Amino acid sequence: MVKVELSELLAAGVHFGHKAHHWNPKMSPYIYTEKDGVHIIDLIQTSVLLKQACNFVQTASQTGKSFLFVGTKRQAAPVIAKEAQRCGAHYVNYRWLGGMLTNWITFRTRIQRLKDLENQQQQGEIDNLPKKEAAKLTKELERLRKYFTGVKTMTKEPDIIVIIDQKIEIIAIKEALALNKPIISILDTNCNPDLVTLPIPGNDDAVQSIKYIIEKLAESISNGQINYRNNKTKIK
Repeated sequence: MVKVELSELLAAGVHFGHKAHHWNPKMSPYIYTEKDGVHIIDLIQTSVLLKQACNFVQTASQTGKSFLFVGTKRQAAPVIAKEAQRCGAHYVNYRWLGGMLTNWITFRTRIQRLKDLENQQQQGEIDNLPKKEAAKLTKELERLRKYFTGVKTMTKEPDIIVIIDQKIEIIAIKEALALNKPIISILDTNCNPDLVTLPIPGNDDAVQSIKYIIEKLAESISNGQINYRNNKTKIK
């Protein structure tokens, strides 16, 4: 089990919430105090809930469950890509397209289009086309990569969704809820804990805060995958 230290949460700025007048009253159980007009998140609760989330994803990973990380805001995007790749999760870090979960069959055709274009590029077929047509396909390829690189290997709906910013990713959350997918989410003081399965109260704006929480989740998923592979080897 990964370790979560209060001193590390504090150093990462996980405790800083939004200005008090922007809060959601449903987050009151997770707020420690208000200072200079800003809500301060109770890091003891954050620590407990982050550990619970880590245990949950590790247990799920041990049984072969798949994960989708969603974080499209500028400060979250690089962290999402890095940590998802580290633990073998899928990710969306550019923009969530409506229907990516609820209309997955249709989106699979767009992902296949991305794979086809990448194959054509690798084979040099695009370079051999007339200049105008080659430019058009190259532009299409770049656009598809922005949207679908992180889900290129996703062959089915993910089992568990990890969200960075509830406000920004509300469409993804609604789709996950419609499909009864477990949702783990960092929740700042302006969020609604009723919309997620496992809340992690914390600063969802600061890079270091996002990085700390996502790293812990990714590490837990990786640990679970090691056990999953070891168990499969024993069965063989």
